[in-house]
Amino acid sequence: MIPQAITEKITLSDGREITIETGKLAKQADGSVVVRMGDTMLLATVVANKEANPGVDFLPLTVDYREKFYAAGRIPGNFFRREAKPSDDEVLTMRLVDRVLRPMFPEDFHAEVQVMISLISYDKNVMPEALAGLAASAAIAITDIPFTLISEARVIRLNGELMINPSKEQLDQADIDIMVGASKDSVVMVEGEMSEISEREMLDAIEFAHAEIKKQIEAQESLAAKVGKSLPKREYSHETHDEEIREKVWAYGYDKFYDIAKHPSDKHERGDKFAQVEADFLAQYEGDEEELARVTPFAHIYFHDVQKEAVRQLILNEGIRLDGRDPKTIRPIWTEVDYLPSTHGSAIFTRGETQALATVTLGSSKDANMVDGVVTNFDEKFFLHYNFPPFSTGEARPLRGTSRREVGHGNLAQRALAQMLPDDCPYTVRIVSEVLESNGSSSMATVCAGTLAIMDSGLQMKKPVSGIAMGLITDTKSGKFTVLSDILGDEDHLGDMDFKVTGTADGITACQMDIKVQGLSMEIMETALLQAKEGREHILGKLLETLPAPRPQLKPNAPKVVVIEIPKEFIGAVIGPGGKVIQEMQKETETVIAITELETTGRVEINGVIQENIDRVVERIKQIAFVPEVGETYHSVVKSIKPFGAFVEIAKGVEGLVHISELEHRRLEKVEDSVNIGDKIDVKFLGYDDKKKMKLSRKALLPKPERTEKPAKPAEKIEDKTQDNKEA
Repeated sequence: MIPQAITEKITLSDGREITIETGKLAKQADGSVVVRMGDTMLLATVVANKEANPGVDFLPLTVDYREKFYAAGRIPGNFFRREAKPSDDEVLTMRLVDRVLRPMFPEDFHAEVQVMISLISYDKNVMPEALAGLAASAAIAITDIPFTLISEARVIRLNGELMINPSKEQLDQADIDIMVGASKDSVVMVEGEMSEISEREMLDAIEFAHAEIKKQIEAQESLAAKVGKSLPKREYSHETHDEEIREKVWAYGYDKFYDIAKHPSDKHERGDKFAQVEADFLAQYEGDEEELARVTPFAHIYFHDVQKEAVRQLILNEGIRLDGRDPKTIRPIWTEVDYLPSTHGSAIFTRGETQALATVTLGSSKDANMVDGVVTNFDEKFFLHYNFPPFSTGEARPLRGTSRREVGHGNLAQRALAQMLPDDCPYTVRIVSEVLESNGSSSMATVCAGTLAIMDSGLQMKKPVSGIAMGLITDTKSGKFTVLSDILGDEDHLGDMDFKVTGTADGITACQMDIKVQGLSMEIMETALLQAKEGREHILGKLLETLPAPRPQLKPNAPKVVVIEIPKEFIGAVIGPGGKVIQEMQKETETVIAITELETTGRVEINGVIQENIDRVVERIKQIAFVPEVGETYHSVVKSIKPFGAFVEIAKGVEGLVHISELEHRRLEKVEDSVNIGDKIDVKFLGYDDKKKMKLSRKALLPKPERTEKPAKPAEKIEDKTQDNKEA
């Protein structure tokens, strides 16, 4: 017997519906739901352990999102024909959900939690990532896991109108595309890209999204009530505390931490000083191993809390930051371009103790990144890879492949720069950012270094882009808050917000915001955005001091690209049997040739470093795909002679007949009276006859001879003849 599902519906502002269903699938999980919009369906499950693992003092949350190929009626294209490691798009969706869920669990909840979301049916008119956050939260809502409900909404602006959860077609035409995650009370996460919009326009989009999110949270509450899981939530005890030790630590450490924070120092020096305070405190217990063992784990936790509070209060009360700056000052910046001689473009961007080395590589369409997923399937011609090696933070740790963080930061920088590449760019463009030092906002350093590297390459970038990371310190008791420009790594860790904003002089191109506290007001967000604008403009000025405009030409070692179109029927001839012709051309000229079949033509892209070789390829292809134009004159060679005319070659491998009557204006007894084999003659193309054969004329290009009148016979002679005729 099919179990009866419990459902709840959400009606969007445009009338479309989302359905949340539970009670039918995956009932062994703590919570499971199916979220459906149109024919897109997501299955979300959550399982949380009852107890925390020993020694764990954080939330071990795992969010996994996978798109099943069967959802779109497809079989995976890899060798094993099954879903493999997650794609970048799947990783980005995992991050979007994780960043909203994580701050919604209680700080002292340390049991392992696993959220799994699967796309099990796909409707091309409904983008599934917009529903993933809702599905995850709804699965938790119907459990006894302690959690503040959230949801996510994807908002675009199309033709001046804001709309929620767009189709792929609508998304491609939008000038704002943001994902917003929020609780009922406040916005928690924002990420997206924009077409140089203002700060006010961005806030309007966020407020629109939040209004829709509140409806989705109310639906989750209603569903939980139907299931009977609204209250109470499970009881847990994952932390133990010792108030005596806490008081001793605060009394011993607060003033010392405040003093260290007040005197500027670099990252490692400051870290050593903070660590020394804890070491000196524990030194009091040397000789009493039992007491030292009891105090140490508590002291480590409490010293972190004391350090955090001391740094925050220094900023709130005196406006002094760890490196001595005031809240709005940007760290010193130095930049350099053309640093690497063999790349197609390179730049170093250093801001304080954060440094990124960016390179640009130009390739052909064959170098495009092939994105083959359930939802997206295309060739990506601009992509950015972000590398964050352990030495950038002074660490030694094993490399485990590309991390989720690297994928996320690279995607943000890519979205920031993508719209500013030239519209007619014929190249596949790859940017690589090597983060060589990191102490705050290496992703924004990547944007700045990437801008300079593009300009250094000679690509005619529309406008330069700069980026900045903003921080926030709040005090709920006093109501004070301070927005920080160009945050340090410690300020990110100890603060309440990490808000990255990129843009040109004319507006915002991308953003990413994570908020660690609930109840952040729009007033604070607006203050952060306006302060970010000042910082972006300052950094942009520094970039333009180094390179005011893109270089007028590509580097000598950069490839050149020539694109020509040929009739579709000649594509096979250019490729040749088994690719023989095109491979020979590439080998002989050291070029890369790519052919794309369009509706009526073939697009041929020739990519090479030496212009002369590219020209040779163009000439060869034009010969192969030769189509004569009516009325045009062609230089030809007589190849053979027949009684009725001469066959001439007007292009390599292209012969046509010049009929004997079209060789000269005079009547010829034989063809050889005008031309012989091997003669070079000009001919005019007259078109095709009824049998689709070319009609060529040499006569049409020759001057016509002057006409000579025959002399008139004497008049008397004519009269005599007339008389004779009469007599006869």
